[in-house]
Amino acid sequence: MTTENTDTPSGTIIGLFVGQPQDRWPGRPPSAIAKQPVDGPLAVDAHGFSNDQQADLRVHGGPEKALHHYASEHVAFWRKTFPDSAGQFAPGCFGENISTTGLTEDNLCIGDILRFGSAGVQICQGRQPCWKLNAHIGNDAMAAHFQKTGRTGWYYRVVEGGTVAVGDPMTLLERRHPEWPLRRLINARFDPRLATALARELAGLEALSESWRSAFAKKSDRGFTENTDSRLKGTA
Repeated sequence: MTTENTDTPSGTIIGLFVGQPQDRWPGRPPSAIAKQPVDGPLAVDAHGFSNDQQADLRVHGGPEKALHHYASEHVAFWRKTFPDSAGQFAPGCFGENISTTGLTEDNLCIGDILRFGSAGVQICQGRQPCWKLNAHIGNDAMAAHFQKTGRTGWYYRVVEGGTVAVGDPMTLLERRHPEWPLRRLINARFDPRLATALARELAGLEALSESWRSAFAKKSDRGFTENTDSRLKGTA
């Protein structure tokens, strides 16, 4: 039995962030996770903000990860969880492109289409945190906590290009899958015991990114096990 999300959420953009690849850690690949705030207006196209870049296009960026959105409401949670590092938790600190008030994994659903500024975007997957988040924050447990709590943020595909600025409202235009709030979807993605029937359902969900549909297709095989050490810890 599922609970449908019938809210009509809206939010306000309080931060926009862009970055370019940098050599951050000796012996490690470069990263663009250290993004800087900009007020806008920023141009948005199928690959995200025009002046934002990614270091490794195999796993970052592209049309189905054009923009990463993170809820500012989660900042207080991370400050409480890691009080010794509380000062570094602020909008933009996790490498997101968009920070808002009013929108979270609990009131948005996979496939939601939203307008911000003159652009339109569609939610197509959650974030799969990796070791670069650990290195950026300076906490080896950060990525695992991100994943465990479901406070990962989410990615958009751009359905209509335009411009956006800090202070713009962000409003829901269309809800296609009220039965799949982002919180439920993200928890399913990282659940090693996910029911095969749910995995098959999600593998066929057109609104999902191709990479997450593929991941759920693998999870629909009862014998499949997923090793996350390489992603979460940067180990082979």
